[in-house]
Amino acid sequence: MASDSSHKTIFAAMGANLAIAITKFIAASITGSSAMISEGIHSVVDTGDQLVLLLGIRRSQKPADDSHPFGYGQELYFWTFIVAILIFALGGGMSIYEGITHLIKPSPLENPMWNYIVLGMAILLEGYSWTVALKEFLPTKGKQNFWQAIKNSKDPTVFTILFEDTAAILGLFVALIGIFLGHLFNNVYFDGIASIIIGIILAIVAVVLARESKGLLLGESANPQTIANIRSLSKTEPGVQEVVRVLTMQLAPQEVLLNLEIQFSKNLTGEEIALTVESLEVKISQKHPEIKQIFIEAKSLTAARKFSQTSQ
Repeated sequence: MASDSSHKTIFAAMGANLAIAITKFIAASITGSSAMISEGIHSVVDTGDQLVLLLGIRRSQKPADDSHPFGYGQELYFWTFIVAILIFALGGGMSIYEGITHLIKPSPLENPMWNYIVLGMAILLEGYSWTVALKEFLPTKGKQNFWQAIKNSKDPTVFTILFEDTAAILGLFVALIGIFLGHLFNNVYFDGIASIIIGIILAIVAVVLARESKGLLLGESANPQTIANIRSLSKTEPGVQEVVRVLTMQLAPQEVLLNLEIQFSKNLTGEEIALTVESLEVKISQKHPEIKQIFIEAKSLTAARKFSQTSQ
């Protein structure tokens, strides 16, 4: 399930984007700025994206049933993928379309001061939302670099908001530069070009988000550190001779499925294998509480028998 910090990040971003969208469209109606219209569209799409993420969080918390014995946690990953599609199609596509339309049929800009005021306010609000998302993300980063932390993150809500806000801030500065240059050189085409650049930024962000969401949606493994820890814990048991395979699947941000295959020492009895498996299961659960489902296959060197134990 998504954490409380995810909800905090989403609500902060949604509040900021809703306020920004309203002010941007007011400014666009007064000034006729194509870049401002694109920014308004961008903020509306971002607000809708946050509602979709909240829907994903809610649906991912449904309890397991007969048709989904491991629960609905991966619904969050599906809805995050939908968010990426919305950013690409609505945010990026409409901004590029608006920019091209403005280049074909340019209209003069009026009252530029309104644009500057709105863009300044928007930068402050988006900056606040971005700071909230960054503060929630940094504790999960550890010693990894920023990109490694994004790739290894299992909670898409936080890095989705972080990416959206980064794109929003970049877009605001592009709009600001486009409007400023348009008035400085009395050239209406700068505004349309800025709108197209904003659309390209959104499209790039959407592709990156889709790529990261796809990995989680298709059954991504737990992070490498968790897998290494499971191997180390397994080897602390006296009867374990070899850890054959460690298979994991991320079912939700805080839920992992583990399938562990172990080769035991040849002198262990069936009862001793059972006790060792139980002990190992307890150690893994204590060290990694996010591992909710544990399947252990134990093999003895002296017998063909297999012992399987599951834990809910």
